[in-house]
Amino acid sequence: MIYFEKGAPDAVLSNEDLKNGLFEALDKLGSKSKVLAIPPDYTRLPSKAGELTAFSYQYYGEKLCDILPALGTHSPMTDEQITHMFPEVPHSLFRIHDWRNDVITLGEVPGDFIENVSDGKVNFSWPAQVNKLLVDGNFDLILSLGQVVPHEVVGMANYNKNIFVGTGGSEGINKSHFIGAAYGMEKMMGRADTPVRKVFNYATDHFAQHLPIVYVQTVVGVDDEGKLVTRGLFIGDDFEVFEKAAELSLKVNFDMLEKPLKKVVVWLDPTEFKSTWLGNKSIYRTRMAMANDGELIVLAPALKEFGEDKQIDVLIRKYGYFGTPATLKAVDENEDLQENLGAAAHLIHGSSEGRFNITYCPGKNPWNLSKNEIESVGFNYADIDAMTKKYNPEKLKNGFNMMSDGEEIFYISNPALGLWAFKERFK
Repeated sequence: MIYFEKGAPDAVLSNEDLKNGLFEALDKLGSKSKVLAIPPDYTRLPSKAGELTAFSYQYYGEKLCDILPALGTHSPMTDEQITHMFPEVPHSLFRIHDWRNDVITLGEVPGDFIENVSDGKVNFSWPAQVNKLLVDGNFDLILSLGQVVPHEVVGMANYNKNIFVGTGGSEGINKSHFIGAAYGMEKMMGRADTPVRKVFNYATDHFAQHLPIVYVQTVVGVDDEGKLVTRGLFIGDDFEVFEKAAELSLKVNFDMLEKPLKKVVVWLDPTEFKSTWLGNKSIYRTRMAMANDGELIVLAPALKEFGEDKQIDVLIRKYGYFGTPATLKAVDENEDLQENLGAAAHLIHGSSEGRFNITYCPGKNPWNLSKNEIESVGFNYADIDAMTKKYNPEKLKNGFNMMSDGEEIFYISNPALGLWAFKERFK
């Protein structure tokens, strides 16, 4: 059922609009005595989920008992990040999701179902895992808050992904990522109905009907001046509310191009992107737009690690981003990757498959990744000072730019907010 919907490609929703829409939906739900909020973490700062969580606290007060950021495999939020993202929400309400230890399994999606939806690419079963707080907390409302946007693992982010990945366990996260990678990321990105989504929906329909989840979903874009703007708010408890948000997100976040891109420059905001685990969105989101033998330049001043999780960081350093055949071979031959299929999927996602060049430009602090580290995992390295002098983010506009020497580049100020594709590749 949909409790609130408002949005259009040219809509501009203020924080007051979001608050009024949320309160209207919560009024329809009736009185609640114990509420859990599941927002994204700081890596999804532009989602407006922070403000919506704060509005939820304003509405429910002490009845909002717990806030569980959907970390997935990300690092726990710092006090400074909580203060910034969730204004005036008590820190005492926040819980840390431990994806390796704090989960329970609601049920198993059968392997023959997964084999069917993945066109035979994989045939293992999949555990529907969630943080045990969702079940043991005896909540009469669970608010899942977040942004619907094109996504490399599931096609379009959010809805039940926020539950089964954001609060999921090691096996469930790893296997879901691998299903998508094995099936083919480029066949999924920008689509609401994908093999991974079918698996999540099966789990929702068969194992999670007893959980009182209501989804609060935004669609956020960038205006002509490069500023973030909220285009939609959709609140409901079933797949229809996700479909409506995904339909708008395609119009807002998907840039279909008439020609492939020979050179793309991506800026990674230092407050948001500190790892290639996240920073490789610059690769995921542009790969369908890149020309053969094109160059992707990633300006990453805060890049300090490959994986936010220490074990995954070790695996990325060991195996690198060398393409699907090399990664699948490594999975077949190495137990450490077999036990971390999510890392294997990420290695596939982060490769250009040899089709275009990827150049990372980390900062020059002692804690930044070094030239040797960058090159050891299969990327090219370039000096960030030289590159930012040539391609100054403060002077570039999103989209095509003509440089003083006649070179045409395509600039992206935040890869997390969009998907770019040459139209001939998106079929």
